[in-house]
Amino acid sequence: MKNFLWFLVIMSLVPDVSGQILAGKVLDASTREPIPRASVFFDGTFSGTSTDDLGRFELDVSKYLTKRLTISAVGYYPHVLEHLAPGHSYTILLARNIYEIEEVRISGKDIARKRKEYMRLFKKEFLGLTPRARRCYIMNEEDITFNYQSDKDTLKAMARTPLRIENDALGYYFTYHLENFAYDKRTKTVSYQGSVVFTRDLAEEGIRTFMYQRRRNMVYRGSNKEFIRKLWSNSLKSSGYALRDYHTGDLLTCSDVVMKDAEGKKYLKYPGELEIRYSEYISTIRLLEPEVFIDRDGFFDPSAIQWGGRMAVGRIADFLPYEYSVDR
Repeated sequence: MKNFLWFLVIMSLVPDVSGQILAGKVLDASTREPIPRASVFFDGTFSGTSTDDLGRFELDVSKYLTKRLTISAVGYYPHVLEHLAPGHSYTILLARNIYEIEEVRISGKDIARKRKEYMRLFKKEFLGLTPRARRCYIMNEEDITFNYQSDKDTLKAMARTPLRIENDALGYYFTYHLENFAYDKRTKTVSYQGSVVFTRDLAEEGIRTFMYQRRRNMVYRGSNKEFIRKLWSNSLKSSGYALRDYHTGDLLTCSDVVMKDAEGKKYLKYPGELEIRYSEYISTIRLLEPEVFIDRDGFFDPSAIQWGGRMAVGRIADFLPYEYSVDR
């Protein structure tokens, strides 16, 4: 009898995992046919899965309830789920993607020369300009297409399949689902949109662990991910950051730019441009939305913030997963 009572006590301490499972199925919006092998993941994390032959999936969302769930499949526009409800079963309809970029048939030599030139420019702007970019490799470059003859002032790129990337500098393998990429040759500005899911962490596998962690720490210090984390935790000053109004020079605190709603969620809100100083580096930040949700792990909507200065240099080659924890 005593052993039975102890069993009941132990069982009462076990968390209800089933209540944190999100289930659903992914279908073609036109035919309602299931889409197998669709990717279901939280952008910027290691958390993801794929649909089975019937388009079904299950995913533990207990650690990521404040994040958006991305559903992506080859040949379809991605879909994003917000305000997740664990225990609820979702039906996601994906619309087919009509590719706007077609590789124009030019002579063999011309196409080879142009492709080499455009690929070099694409990797420079997509992977970034830091030393890590030189050791970041796109494994399926053949799936990238360019607009060879139209929009001469703008280089556009699209990927037929998700880009498989090996970051040998930081020890990560990940997949990037590229939605669009455009580089304006006149203004030398770039814009791209997509989502990433990490698949391997070589440091956790015991491969060159110390070297990878040292490089990751170096990338993290002074990055926009660290800045958002310190902003969320109200520890900018103690972490070596100084925040000012870009035009007036007025020194600002976290409470001047961060608001909290009734649910405890935090948002970055400021009408003007901000200047961020960290060590000898200067960065700027401008909000493209009235308010931008931020989370404790450094999450923010990249399409809602425009970065300048040092924090704008690091691109995909310097991206760290949201699970990253700094090694002191």
